[in-house]
Amino acid sequence: MNIRWKEITEENLSHIDRFLKLYDSIFPIVVREPHTTFLNGLHYAKLRKPNNFRFLVGFEGEEIISFATGHYLEEVNSGFIVYIATNPHSRSKGIGSKTLAKMEELLTEDAFRAGNSSLNAIILETETEDLVHTKEEKDNCKKRNEFLRRNGFKKSAGIRYLQPPLNNEDVAVPLNLFIKNLQNNEQDIKKIIYAIYKEKYYLVNGIVTEVLNNCLIQMEIGQKLI
Repeated sequence: MNIRWKEITEENLSHIDRFLKLYDSIFPIVVREPHTTFLNGLHYAKLRKPNNFRFLVGFEGEEIISFATGHYLEEVNSGFIVYIATNPHSRSKGIGSKTLAKMEELLTEDAFRAGNSSLNAIILETETEDLVHTKEEKDNCKKRNEFLRRNGFKKSAGIRYLQPPLNNEDVAVPLNLFIKNLQNNEQDIKKIIYAIYKEKYYLVNGIVTEVLNNCLIQMEIGQKLI
């Protein structure tokens, strides 16, 4: 399958409405961010260089078959993939792995532009099996974890990671962190988490520092946002 890749940018929003419709149909509301967050990310990409926000959409013909969004974090020379998904009508064709590989390629380009010879790590969040309830949800959780392992990611076991509340809830969500390339060094992982909180959840999502700092304290990161 030949996938035609497009990046949505602040200057070219031509596919964003179709993306948002698919996004809303795939992800339950509890893990969906407000649509304005994607626009904030695109604006952030222009202001925080060499940090970057990548908004990737894959097409077969005129149909969106996959998408992924992610941040390049210059402070730790790492990529943070926020969302990656395949159109339910196009699964089991290796599209997810191709989308993940394309995002890694883009994030590596960002690392080169920042003056690095390679990308230190790619990190992403996934739900824990404790958060899912039905057999179908548990099966899907296991499939996602296996998909990540097949693509070179390993689950970090050293930190009890918390995702801050995305939709004004007052409770953070315990999630798994999957990491590629980085040795399982707890201090390096903590630095990446801090960068994610600062660049993504504070500057893009606009979550207040009190909420974010409370999560950082619970994770024993050892550094607060100003």
